[in-house]
Amino acid sequence: MNTAQNFDTAVLIGRFQPFHTGHAALLAQALDTAPHVVVILGSAHQARNAKNPFTWEERAAMIRATLDEEQQARIDFVPVRDCYDDRRWKEAVQQAVAQKTVSRRIALIGFVKDASSQYLNRFAEWQLVATGQHGEVHATHLRRIYFETDDPAASQALLGELVPASVAHYLKGWTHLPHYARLREEHLAIEESRKIWGNGPFITVDAVVEASGHVLLIQRGRAPGLGSWALPGGFLDGRERVLQGAIRELREETGLALLDSTLEGALKNVAVFDHPDRSLRGRTVTHAHHFDLGSTRLPEVAGADDAATARWVAIADLPGMEDRFFEDHFHILDHFLSLTID
Repeated sequence: MNTAQNFDTAVLIGRFQPFHTGHAALLAQALDTAPHVVVILGSAHQARNAKNPFTWEERAAMIRATLDEEQQARIDFVPVRDCYDDRRWKEAVQQAVAQKTVSRRIALIGFVKDASSQYLNRFAEWQLVATGQHGEVHATHLRRIYFETDDPAASQALLGELVPASVAHYLKGWTHLPHYARLREEHLAIEESRKIWGNGPFITVDAVVEASGHVLLIQRGRAPGLGSWALPGGFLDGRERVLQGAIRELREETGLALLDSTLEGALKNVAVFDHPDRSLRGRTVTHAHHFDLGSTRLPEVAGADDAATARWVAIADLPGMEDRFFEDHFHILDHFLSLTID
C-alpha cells in the first residue's frame, strides 16, 4: 500500500453495472492509496432496468467476490440514489462518506473519461487521484454483449475477457433468474425504438395528481418499465401546449373524468426535469404538472392506453415503493410532495 501522500480514506464512485476489469484497476488503485476505502454504489434503490439491472446489494457481492479477506475488511460499500439533482447528489455522497470516516485526508479515485466524469470535479475538499484508462472497457458495451448475444456460450466467452473471473461466473448464473429475460426484452425494445426514433431530444409531459392524501399512479403495461409504477404521461403531440398534453395523457391513461377547467384550476406547480440520464429511451425532457384536488372523494380511475392499471396510492406509502418506480418518477414525486428520503 502506498501511503506517501498519507491519505486515510480513498473514495471510489461508480455504478458498476457490471463490475469490469477497468473498475477493478480503479479499486486496486484505491486500495493502494489508503488503508480504508469507501465504494459508492450509485443508482441505488431504483427499479431494475436494462441500464441498471443489478441492485446495489448484488453489485457489492459481485465486487466482494473479486477480493481476498484482507481487502474486503478494508472496504465499506455504501448505496447512494440518483437524485437527478447535482447539488443534492453531491451532498448525499459527502454524507455517506462522513458516516464512514472522520478523517479529512480523503482521496477521490477516478478516471476522467468524458462529460460523464465531471462529477469528479465537484468534491474540491477531497484530493483527486486521477488514473489513466485501463483498456477499452465500458459497461455499456458489456450490457450489449450480455443482452444482445443469442449464443450464451459466445456471450460468456466475450465477457470473460472483460470482467474478473468471479464476475463472469456471477453473470452466467444470473441469466437463469427471471429478471434476465425481462430485462433482455426491455433492452432489445429500447434499441429497436432508437433505430426508429433516434436518441432525442424528446419532449414529454407528466401529471402528479394529488387528492385527499393520495396520488394517482399507473402501472406500465409495456416495455420499457413493464410492471413499474409511474406517473400518467407521455410524449407531447406536435400542436399541443405542455399543459394540454399533460391533461390529455392523464385522461387517456387513467380515465380521470374531470373537466379541463377543473384540472387547470387545480394546477399548483410545474417543473422541468432534464437530467441527461433520466430516461433509457434517449435525451428526454419532461414537463411535470402538479394538480392538487384538495380534500375530496377520490374520483374513479381505470388503466388504459399504455397503463395496465391506474390506482390512487397513499402518499405515506410512496417511500416504501421507491425501488418499483419507472425512471425518475419517484424523484419527481419527491420534488412536489417532499417525500422523506433517508
